[in-house]
Amino acid sequence: MTTLIEALGLSVERSGRQVLSHVDFAIQPGEIVTVVGPNGSGKSTLLKALIGAVPVAQGVVKRKQGLRVGYVPQKLDVDPSLPMTVGRFLDLPVKVAAPERLRALKEAGAESLEDRQLADLSGGQFQRVLLARALLNKPDVLFLDEPTTALDQPGSAAFYRLIERVRDQLGCAVLMISHELHVVMSASDRVICMNGHICCEGLPEVVAQAEEYRALFGTGTQGALALYRHEHSHSHDDGCSHA
Repeated sequence: MTTLIEALGLSVERSGRQVLSHVDFAIQPGEIVTVVGPNGSGKSTLLKALIGAVPVAQGVVKRKQGLRVGYVPQKLDVDPSLPMTVGRFLDLPVKVAAPERLRALKEAGAESLEDRQLADLSGGQFQRVLLARALLNKPDVLFLDEPTTALDQPGSAAFYRLIERVRDQLGCAVLMISHELHVVMSASDRVICMNGHICCEGLPEVVAQAEEYRALFGTGTQGALALYRHEHSHSHDDGCSHA
């Protein structure tokens, strides 16, 4: 199986401070990987380094030749007074063929929104539109940076179920950052716990029991995480590896 993105010994500095230290990471086709960690732990920096949006101080990032990437930001501020339909928004900055636009909207569960004004959308609807925009590129890897920050828990759960369906339909890999551990665990094949470096990683239920994870998050979410049921059979390591 071809590795889509691999980071070896990755370190990143911002404003003279080391944000990431010696991170090794790889993602395979069809895999859903969730990165968790406290604020300031380098989660978003890792995502941006993998995309190539921030410079790397040490190490290397390898990407499959011709890799296509889709990106869903944490939020996107749009002037509510700006008259713009969803279809027009998807046409920026380059006009998209109508069938491609409709395909992406359908994949994101937003086909009924094409003629709606952006300002009239709910938070969940707008995130589906941002997902559709990311899917226009037919990505090999879909990056999501805390995409449900503005949604309530049922809305977040519905969005993560949608991400699972997108992965199943398109076969793309998904790398997402989340703070909603209890919601996102069931949608993840692998969880990476970060705090400037990778503290531990593995299957969700294994990471939830790891000492490093509990040191960062306590045991308050243990009951919710214990409800996790791993519904798919995957070949990756069942253990929690330590950095």
